[in-house]
Amino acid sequence: MTANSRILIIDYGSQFTQLIARRVREARVYSEIHPPTRSVEWIREWNPTGIIFSGGPNSVYGEHAPLADLATFDIAPVLGVCYGMQMIAHLYGADVTRGGQRQYGRDEIATTRDSALFRGFRADEKTTVWMSHGDHIEAPPPGFHTTAASSGNPITAFEHESRKIYGVQFHPEVAHTTRGNEIIANFLFDVCGAAPDWTPGAFVDVEVAKIRAQVGDAQVICGLSGGVDSSVAAALVHRAIGDQLTCVFVDTGLLRLHEREQVQRTMGRHLGIKLVTVDASERFLAALKGIDEPEAKRRAIGHTFIDVFEDATANAGTHATFLVQGTLYPDVIESSSPTGGPSVTIKTHHNVGGLKPDMQFALIEPLRELFKDEVRNVGRELGLPEEMVGRHPFPGPGLAIRVLGAVSEPALDVLRLADSIYLDEIRKANLYNDIWQAFAVLLPVRSVGVMGDERTYDNVVALRAVTSTDGMTADWFPFPHDVMARISDRIIREVDGVNRVVYDVSSKPPATIEWE
Repeated sequence: MTANSRILIIDYGSQFTQLIARRVREARVYSEIHPPTRSVEWIREWNPTGIIFSGGPNSVYGEHAPLADLATFDIAPVLGVCYGMQMIAHLYGADVTRGGQRQYGRDEIATTRDSALFRGFRADEKTTVWMSHGDHIEAPPPGFHTTAASSGNPITAFEHESRKIYGVQFHPEVAHTTRGNEIIANFLFDVCGAAPDWTPGAFVDVEVAKIRAQVGDAQVICGLSGGVDSSVAAALVHRAIGDQLTCVFVDTGLLRLHEREQVQRTMGRHLGIKLVTVDASERFLAALKGIDEPEAKRRAIGHTFIDVFEDATANAGTHATFLVQGTLYPDVIESSSPTGGPSVTIKTHHNVGGLKPDMQFALIEPLRELFKDEVRNVGRELGLPEEMVGRHPFPGPGLAIRVLGAVSEPALDVLRLADSIYLDEIRKANLYNDIWQAFAVLLPVRSVGVMGDERTYDNVVALRAVTSTDGMTADWFPFPHDVMARISDRIIREVDGVNRVVYDVSSKPPATIEWE
């Protein structure tokens, strides 16, 4: 068992790649995702305890198919997943057949011989796995033998006879593979000899040292929203550099009801750091005027944020050269491939792809490689109160992306009140902690109704509530009918201009959690 273990994940374009990183981290082993363009020299210097090749949409025979350098296999034990397995087979001389046996969905496998990867699996035991591939391997390459098979795929897993090289045609990282965590753990601990030494405390120690080295004696400014991400980022940077940090809370005019007062009260009591409040609501509403396209909204908000921070820095006399952001891994993943790999862009987050290219600050993003639940645990490690770390996520662009279409002050007022009623009823029903995120959306449509025996033609509010672990996947929350009835009744009675309430029962994927 070696200290400071870490797993290198090479991203070949699978939308599941991030789940591999999560499963490894859940086993308390550090992992990072990098593109297939990393050189052998870079990988050797990075010194991984083990290497995982992800799945991906390519065929090994494709014109621009990414392939690993054979020298990579001399650096550390390797596990290939789906395309990763096909690539290993191809590199070592096996035929990979295109099409013919496409599999997508659940299948059952059984082990065909003893393997470190399947330690604890009985030979007569069927295990459910998740398949997602078009190509398949006809026979293992020379020097390899088959270790698992299914009725639809006789070579579901293989391994080298003498070297630590393994491949699985299914996805052990997804929840549909019932014993996937065991397979990953077997690779980490039995094959690689990794140590489960990656903890929130270890993360804090490493990041504090990195921040101190990066900043030196410079001044730093942090955009504090009062949400979990920016609060944890601020607390972490404050631990590293103390009074060199100034936090700026920007009232964008896009906040929830009483958000400004709550943030000022909570931040002043718990963080004990310099806090400057800037009312920029008119500035943001002006920047959003006439914009109804979601990506354009995010860019306008991101650019305005930077302008406000630059002005706040000058006004405060701090002359900051660094800007702290609470950017998380899902933000980076959805905005683009996190490290230049082939994964597709889902949507641009205002704090990733929406920033001004000529801004005066260098970025500090200490949470950039973390998922939301990991951030919460870091916050607890830093001593932040549960009322802060347990809050539902709130997007940086605020209510601008929950007013669908053009943003106006009257529309924001309607949405604020509806959202406040919604969250109030959720708390009264003791359901807040059962839900990952809940919010209201003002739709760009009107509907006919009857109120007081008169015809109305008013706004429609959509309600969204999901359960999730990391924000990468999510299921809609099944409210008790009586709770939903109370929520709808209060919104229609108390919010002037709303006569209809609907509930969003979409999961992620195919939908995203936010509507824009």
